[in-house]
Amino acid sequence: MLTLDLTNAPRWHDLAPGVRVQLRPLTTALMVATRSAPVVDAVPEEASDEERAVAFAKALARRAVLSWEGIGDADGSPIEPSPDAVDALLDIWPIFEAFQLTYVSKDLLLEQEKNVSAPLPNGPSAGASATVTPARKPARTARRG
Repeated sequence: MLTLDLTNAPRWHDLAPGVRVQLRPLTTALMVATRSAPVVDAVPEEASDEERAVAFAKALARRAVLSWEGIGDADGSPIEPSPDAVDALLDIWPIFEAFQLTYVSKDLLLEQEKNVSAPLPNGPSAGASATVTPARKPARTARRG
């Protein structure tokens, strides 16, 4: 069963010990806005998938981060989220991975709530598509030995 959170309220996500961020819900509107962000559009055609993923994650985080705790400047003084600070935060590999896992990928768990088997071509799961081309002619019956 698909469970819906009708509150659509921001949530806190722990990204590292002592570091947590408050993020907007990952909605369709947020994803669409991020996909059309100028920084995402500016990624060169020849860029690798990894470079595209980093650009997208940073653009998404800039839109999603509302507040944070446990993040400070070089002197150890707490700082507020800003686009540059969010980018710097995601440049830390374990933080980037935690952001992807706890925020972005968490919503991909929706896929796990589906039936794990492909639909059958007949019966209650009608709709599976063929994976091979049909044979040109029927096979001959095997000889009995």
